[in-house]
Amino acid sequence: MTTDAPAGPGTAVPTGSVIRLAPSGKEVPCPPGDTVLAALERAGYALPNNCRAGACGECRTKVLSGAIDQGVVLDMALSPADRAAGYGLMCMAKPVSPVVEIEYGTLDALPRLFPPRERVLSVVTDKIPRTPSIVEVRLRPVGPPLRFWPGQYVMLGDPDAGAPPRPYSLANAPRPDGELHLLVARVPEGRTSGWIHERLTVGDRVRIDGPYGTFVGDPNIDTPVLCLAGGSGLAPILSLTDAALRRGFPHPVTILFSARTPADVVAPGLMAWWEARHRKFRFRVTYTGPDAPAGELTGRIPTVLDRVAPDLSATSVFIAGSPDFVEDCRTAATALGAAEERIFTERYVPQATAETPPPERLAS
Repeated sequence: MTTDAPAGPGTAVPTGSVIRLAPSGKEVPCPPGDTVLAALERAGYALPNNCRAGACGECRTKVLSGAIDQGVVLDMALSPADRAAGYGLMCMAKPVSPVVEIEYGTLDALPRLFPPRERVLSVVTDKIPRTPSIVEVRLRPVGPPLRFWPGQYVMLGDPDAGAPPRPYSLANAPRPDGELHLLVARVPEGRTSGWIHERLTVGDRVRIDGPYGTFVGDPNIDTPVLCLAGGSGLAPILSLTDAALRRGFPHPVTILFSARTPADVVAPGLMAWWEARHRKFRFRVTYTGPDAPAGELTGRIPTVLDRVAPDLSATSVFIAGSPDFVEDCRTAATALGAAEERIFTERYVPQATAETPPPERLAS
């Protein structure tokens, strides 16, 4: 079995291929030129991914038989040992054999997601500065509301204005009026974040794609929950927490947020309201700058985590932020007893797109 075929990009089997999912035996057609990830999405199957560029490693999957051409991918995303063991990056992999069998798991293990929609016309209903570097953008689709799971993201941009579409996590739970809240951090030299901060105004019409992503956790979670985030990484955490509190989640929920200064704390008023309304909700901040308020936690989340939650053996942990932040927090949580299957992560990378479920797995 060859996972990296010698031919270059564009050498996919002319008549198309079949992607076979093991161990279920389900088969998915893959038209010529399509990647395995694109074929799975078109057929309604979810596969974790973040970058679509062979850089993040989220779509790393074992190829059991058949051949793929994945062009050039980075060793940081797929190590030589992974390649030797038969793994490939499905966002880059194009079949070059009639059948490619991949390790996928069972249909019952899939999250229940909604099919994404493309170019959803929406209006900017509000734009609120939340910190010196983060703005909240509120959008409302002109047509039917966008159906999404808390924790997912949309793509927003305007190529005609020099702002390529970028992923932004939804920061609120689904609402009857369909309004969507995004937290957008200004990225140095970031064309899209610069466009949003400097040029996008209330009343503008934009088009979004989504929802995407699998950072939805398990809706059957029956444990206390701890959420770890910093900066705009708080967005999917807010969405998940908003939904949990609205439905009367019976267990304690704690958000531990990292900020350099008090001015960098996102939505402190909303956090105070949640604490007043929901007796099992707590919001804690740890400050990493030199001017932390007296009596507050100081230091990065991994270094103070044991002071907030010394035993995580019976806790579900949600982490959102940069890859380094996520890995450091995951390591700290594991050291405190968090079970791997109860740690859910969202790594922020420059590019991301969709995972879509089969029709029989659609949320009602």
